[in-house]
Amino acid sequence: MDVKKAIDWVENHKADIFNSLAELVAIQSISTDDDHHQEINHCAQVVCDQMRAAGFSHVEILETEGAFPYVFGEIPAPPGAPTLLMLSHYDVQPLNYIEQWQSDPWILNSRNGRLFGRGAADDKGGVVAQIAAVKAWTHGAGKCPVGIKLLVEGEEEIGSKHLLDLIRSNPSRFQADALVVCDTENLAVNLPCITYSLRGVVTLKITVRSAQFPSHSGMVGGTLADPALGLCQILGKLFWNRGPIPVPGLYDQVRPMSSAEKEACRRAPMDEATWRKDLGVLPGVSLSLETGKTIAEETWRRPSITAIALEASTIKGASNQVLPSAEAILSCRIVPDQTPEAVFNSIAKYLSNSPPWGMEVSVESLGAPVKWWLTKPEGPGFKAAMESLKLGFGNEPLAIGCGGTIGFVEPLEELLGGVPSLLLGIEDPQSNAHAPNESLHEADWYSLIKSMVHLIHLYPKNHST
Repeated sequence: MDVKKAIDWVENHKADIFNSLAELVAIQSISTDDDHHQEINHCAQVVCDQMRAAGFSHVEILETEGAFPYVFGEIPAPPGAPTLLMLSHYDVQPLNYIEQWQSDPWILNSRNGRLFGRGAADDKGGVVAQIAAVKAWTHGAGKCPVGIKLLVEGEEEIGSKHLLDLIRSNPSRFQADALVVCDTENLAVNLPCITYSLRGVVTLKITVRSAQFPSHSGMVGGTLADPALGLCQILGKLFWNRGPIPVPGLYDQVRPMSSAEKEACRRAPMDEATWRKDLGVLPGVSLSLETGKTIAEETWRRPSITAIALEASTIKGASNQVLPSAEAILSCRIVPDQTPEAVFNSIAKYLSNSPPWGMEVSVESLGAPVKWWLTKPEGPGFKAAMESLKLGFGNEPLAIGCGGTIGFVEPLEELLGGVPSLLLGIEDPQSNAHAPNESLHEADWYSLIKSMVHLIHLYPKNHST
């Protein structure tokens, strides 16, 4: 197979690839609420059209009860060749801080070498990259040297709630020799990365109550226990002040890092000055690292607790009342070898103990927890992926950890019989996924597409060794 023809096709069709992404970005396929079913369905149909145009011989929308539509396409493997299962998602997060967007979030905008738009990086850019890599072979070289199964989901941003049930319903349909996902990060522009670890997540809701209804703050203020203040005091117990999070038992199951893993964290190009700039950290605000920990170690292999929502009353609707209750949602990232049950129990017990003024405190699990994932970046599949990234970007790739969570990787890997999961980076520190001005680095995006062209070429050779 002539890989040069496939690479040349990418170079000669960048405008078409850009237009494919623009077509998807224009669709408001928000999955986090019920107001965008029409857009979700439309986006699934457009993905079908793009897959058919790329030469997939079998394309269909897979329906499962209660789920947004999945799109599945297949190119059968030549005799004796392996099959790659590529996975991506077309659903996106809603808009936030709309006043901070510098261009229309639903129109793909190119400026300063980046492509801006909601979903450009997460993960419509991944959808188009996978389709374009296949199209480079079918249109540029004439034939794809491996089997391709492409599954594009519409509910990743709400936890891929039906993905595993879909796979279990017909496992042979999705069987493959490797899983390829383009929904992770590169540590810097023009630095290709493959992710080998992900943190899991446990989400809790804590509710503090003092009364059955609100009361006039002038009449009862100072007498009736204030749940909003009580909640703040309870959450303040989590402040770690440069040490471990002070929840008894939280670290009992944490797997110690080897000296080689710690050295890899120290070598990772994640300096504080760059992080502060990329994250917009205000002057005078320090990072909250544990003493002696690097940014990589803290985000890849240490647990964290973040308050992602606090609610007592809205500022717009505020009135002079002592409120009867207040609540918060906590997102807890977990690492090897923590179990979600143990983490939940430790945090719930700690936060419920000795509440202010004896107020009623309840802690409940919010949504299904997700286990951490860790693999060894070695073997034929990883070798092919690393070689492909080097060819596509022209730089040596890094194997990295990731502080985020992709819930389907570990269970899907098991369902497929332990095949390697190859998580290739598409985002970079300036991508702002889920945030205003989400963007892709345009040159890196095309480099990723070329990397996958090379992976399709190299995987059969490494698979047979």
